[in-house]
Amino acid sequence: MNFGIKTIIFPVKDMLKAKALYTSLLGVPPYTDQSYYVGFRDGDQEIGLDPAGHAKGMTGATIYWQVSDIKKSLKSLLASGAKIDQEVIDVGRGKLVARVRDADNNVIGLIQDVVV
Repeated sequence: MNFGIKTIIFPVKDMLKAKALYTSLLGVPPYTDQSYYVGFRDGDQEIGLDPAGHAKGMTGATIYWQVSDIKKSLKSLLASGAKIDQEVIDVGRGKLVARVRDADNNVIGLIQDVVV
């Protein structure tokens, strides 16, 4: 089961400037403010700032599609012609992410919340 687009991650070089800009844009302070990630919530939408994003190959915002089974979804995308951009990794507390590229080199992110 897929849940739709829930998370957008922006690679940033200057976390202080980016945090100020997105706080102003969204009108709320971050709900999490760590050196490795700053996250905002606007309703069900997650807006994240990743200071290591550029080093991970991110060239712009990555939209993450919420899925219930990331491995199954990844396998299906690969069978449909996608190429791995980032294997499945645990980004903390059991939250899993992965990225693929489509035939036009567009990045598609997948995210699976903690299974309870």
